[in-house]
Amino acid sequence: MMKIDSTTVQLVLAIAEEGSISRAADRLQLAVAAASRRLSDLEQQLGARLFKRQPHGVRTTEPGLKLLAHIRQIGNLVERLEADAQALGRGRDGRIIIGAPKSAILQFLAADIAVTQRRYPHITLQVMEENSRIVQQLLRDKVIDIGIFEKTSGFVDLPRSDYRKDSLVLVYSRRHFSFAVEPVMLDQLLDCPIVSLGRGSAILAALRRAHRSRGRVFRNDFAVSGFDTMLALVREGLGVGLMPPGVLRSFHPEPDLGWATLEGDWHERSYVLSFIEGQAQEQALRNVVAALLQGERAV
Repeated sequence: MMKIDSTTVQLVLAIAEEGSISRAADRLQLAVAAASRRLSDLEQQLGARLFKRQPHGVRTTEPGLKLLAHIRQIGNLVERLEADAQALGRGRDGRIIIGAPKSAILQFLAADIAVTQRRYPHITLQVMEENSRIVQQLLRDKVIDIGIFEKTSGFVDLPRSDYRKDSLVLVYSRRHFSFAVEPVMLDQLLDCPIVSLGRGSAILAALRRAHRSRGRVFRNDFAVSGFDTMLALVREGLGVGLMPPGVLRSFHPEPDLGWATLEGDWHERSYVLSFIEGQAQEQALRNVVAALLQGERAV
């Protein structure tokens, strides 16, 4: 039977991130010799080298890349155990982790969580902001309990419930662009430079589908990680942006920023909610799921 403790798990993950045994040891306040011995013992148990030693650090081997996915899951479970134990020790009814994209959090989820927290004050709620693809990966790996993601980007094999809907609007600098007629036609939009959220985002996926529908390829010259950065580039006239109107309002846009509706239904989006059992306390999880879905019906 394999013997592996939480310190060794943390060490292996730190080595993968740092690319160095010594830096990982320093991060975990371990002696380098002790860290090296822990790694060697684990590799001997696994019968595989996780890292190739090099003059200036280490490189993850091909078997190491595959095994690291399992080790990372163990690390997540250990962190989950510690946090849940702390919550239960404080007299809470467990902890529920919810993952969602920023657009869903800003428009709907923040308010829904506030209502849910008031209804169930003894359940600890935690939010992780990620794009729709990563939310599903976290759900699949049981890092989170509840995932909210854009429906068309769905790939995780779990039951889904309809959560909310939104749509995208065109955001632009009035000093650099003019859109006299609304809704803005798709071909007119595609002729503009576009600032988009990056890899894994539902907005990028929608733009790629829109370009393909016209036999075009989206270059994605301006890929950003957040709506605040998108607006910064839009203000300077580097391109136009796409975001839900509720998100735009949350930034209190100045008069120089204009927005316009879009033609067709390609920009309309549906969010779904999925959850996975086995980590959180079952009744607490079901109470939170029901409360979030009830929030949707109350709108």
